[in-house]
Amino acid sequence: MSGYRLTHLRHVDIAVPDLAAQTRFYTGTWGLTPVHVEKDLVFLAAEGSPEQYSVRLRGSEEKRLDLVAFGAEDRAEVDELAADLEADGIQLITEPDAVQTPGGGYGFRFFDIDGRVVEISADVETRKHRKIEAGESIPVKLSHVVLNSPDIARTRAFYEKHLTLRHTDTLAHPVNGDLFYFMRINSAHHSIGLAQGPHVSLNHMSFDMRGLDEYMRGTGRLLRAGAEKLWGPGRHRIGDNTFSYFLDPHGNVIEYTTELTTIDEDTWHPHVLDVTEPETQDQWGTAGPLAEEVYGQMMNDVDKGLSPPPPV
Repeated sequence: MSGYRLTHLRHVDIAVPDLAAQTRFYTGTWGLTPVHVEKDLVFLAAEGSPEQYSVRLRGSEEKRLDLVAFGAEDRAEVDELAADLEADGIQLITEPDAVQTPGGGYGFRFFDIDGRVVEISADVETRKHRKIEAGESIPVKLSHVVLNSPDIARTRAFYEKHLTLRHTDTLAHPVNGDLFYFMRINSAHHSIGLAQGPHVSLNHMSFDMRGLDEYMRGTGRLLRAGAEKLWGPGRHRIGDNTFSYFLDPHGNVIEYTTELTTIDEDTWHPHVLDVTEPETQDQWGTAGPLAEEVYGQMMNDVDKGLSPPPPV
């Protein structure tokens, strides 16, 4: 197609000390569906997505980001990616082989330059999903993930070189320089964001809603349920997507969004936008400014999952 080696974002896997509380929140409050449960593992699907699951929760003594998973076109591409990474000195955790999670498939895992675990797979069986109806305030699919790094330029260069991610836009501060890089693997404005921070951690996971009405209904439903709102509702300038950020029971930031920009590869050129401009943060002016405490929450806890891979 257009030179991308990955096809889409599959799922984000996190570990938490209180698995029961986390599961209750992501199912009863956030709107995901449990599709498979094992000892200390819960696989959660978005009802409108053909992916087997969008989030995997694992019970653990320590909170951590277990891994981020992407799709590849086919088994041959999986093999080529693994071989290319090894040739470039990137440490593989597992060689390409059968994937031992719901839906099966063929894939491998490796450490990125920050020490987080990445999985790439193909031939995963699609899940029977359904159309989200008008008024349903539950996620259609996983939209994107944003990762904190103490050196986002280095992290961006890694993903561009080894996985052919493309830079879409930059959010910058007039004094502090580049703060966010938005990266794409298909026509969506971004599937990954890289945020400049003091340490490696998960910044947030974002879930796409059916439309603007469902996004607002979902935001209101979370507020009525007593979920801790961090920022929103509003509409970013970068990506032109709506945002409502909340905290899960373990302090991870999660977002409802909709209407993310679709990229025309023939005409798109990256922009640099000033984070201090109110319209850059929120075109609507409804969310309030990106306060220091909000930004601090998005930095999350230091990730305890670097380098040692998850046990499953």
